[in-house]
Order: sequence, then structure tokens, then C-alpha cells
Amino acid sequence: MNKESSYKKKILIIEDEKILSEMYYDAFVHSGFKVLSADEARKGLIVAKKEKPDLIILDILLPDENGISFLKKLKEEPEISSIPVVVFTNYDGADIKKKAEKFGVEDYLIKANFTPQQFVEKIKNYLK
Repeated sequence: MNKESSYKKKILIIEDEKILSEMYYDAFVHSGFKVLSADEARKGLIVAKKEKPDLIILDILLPDENGISFLKKLKEEPEISSIPVVVFTNYDGADIKKKAEKFGVEDYLIKANFTPQQFVEKIKNYLK
């Protein structure tokens, strides 16, 4: 078996709601991903720099600073600026969505529209 086939895709979930974070963590681990998590934008940036995940799942409404602030800081860090980000939030404001898209997010998804398994399947599409 070559090294590439044994490599698990690594995702970082930045979500402050503990129950949601755990639910999605479990769904992704069950689907064969290596999952990292952070409950604040600042911690998420630290984890992203250290672990260099294949994809970041980002909530917009976070306790320390919002997801847009995280995206701005991510894009300012050359070694991690190209990591794809999928926004996964219940905040459905057109202004925020437009700002997120300006920072090049892969998608802006509303949590209420997906079951955990549907969300995992959606994310797999971005990692092919």
C-alpha cells in the first residue's frame, strides 16, 4: 500500500456550539476523516498553521471574532492562505455571504439545510 492511499484527509471544524461540533466531529471521523476542532477563530488560526488541514469548515458567529475576521487573517498567512474554506452557519445575511465569497470560500452553506451525513457527502466533493 502506498503512502498516498493510507493518507486520511484532514479537516478543521471551527464551531463554538459544543453539541454541533461534537456531532459533526463524529460524522466526519465515522466517514474516515482526521478531524481537528477549535471553538474560536483565534484558536482555529493556530490549529490551521500547525496542522495545515486539507479543508476548513467555518462558522460565522463565533465568540471571539466572527468568521469573516478569520478569513481575512487566513488570507494574510502565505503558508495557509490556499486552504479551502466552506462556511457552515445559520447566519443567512446577504452582506456576510458576499464578504465571505470575496475571500474566496468554496461555499456558504446553511446548517439547517443539511443532516450531518448530507453535509459529510457535500464536503467530500470539495476534497476530490
